[in-house]
Amino acid sequence: MQLEPYLFFANGKCEEALNFYKDVFKGEIEGLSRWKEMPKDSGGPPVTPETENRVMHANFKSAGVSFMASDASEGKTYGEGPISMSLGSSDIAEAERIFSRLADGGSVEMPLADMFWGAKFGMLTDKYGIDWMINCQTEP
Repeated sequence: MQLEPYLFFANGKCEEALNFYKDVFKGEIEGLSRWKEMPKDSGGPPVTPETENRVMHANFKSAGVSFMASDASEGKTYGEGPISMSLGSSDIAEAERIFSRLADGGSVEMPLADMFWGAKFGMLTDKYGIDWMINCQTEP
């Protein structure tokens, strides 16, 4: 068994977000399907000419990061939830690069800084509304 996050994006931003993460994490988008490919009786959201090219399902994979993603149905809202994507690293330069890229256009809750547990740690929400925690262990 393996736990894999599933991210939903509002306003048809899933493909844009996937391409952003592809650049940030040096990964690949795999198996992207569009709403227009859903069978009409699937129970999915209504498909219109405005929504037919939205992402029904996609997989994102890179070294150490993987998740599934989709565009959210119209009218579906997601509030602040009790979940954050948490990335661990031992490479300070890479942790700083990723933190900076994810923060671009988003909001930093806690800047990446030295912490009492022997790590650099920071928290942010990216421009797509996804919460991230970055932890880079600097001491054993």
